Amino acid sequence: MQHELISPAPKQAPEGEPLRVKFIADVLRVDTTTVYREINAGRLPSYRVGTGRGTIRVSREAFKNYLAERGIPASELGVAL
Repeated sequence: MQHELISPAPKQAPEGEPLRVKFIADVLRVDTTTVYREINAGRLPSYRVGTGRGTIRVSREAFKNYLAERGIPASELGVAL
């Protein structure tokens, strides 16, 4: 029996739209808490959308820069940015 060690890449984010924290966590194969820590530490730029607390979004450009700064090849993540 063969086991896959790495889960398949998540579905693609809609083209041109900013990225959600859940999508980024799925792409990096980490928990959403890890993504929120990176945002709170200022390492991953983000912004809020909506009223009240709103929801957090990350621009595609900011995510590409985040990956490049850490030496993570976007091509290996299996998603189009």
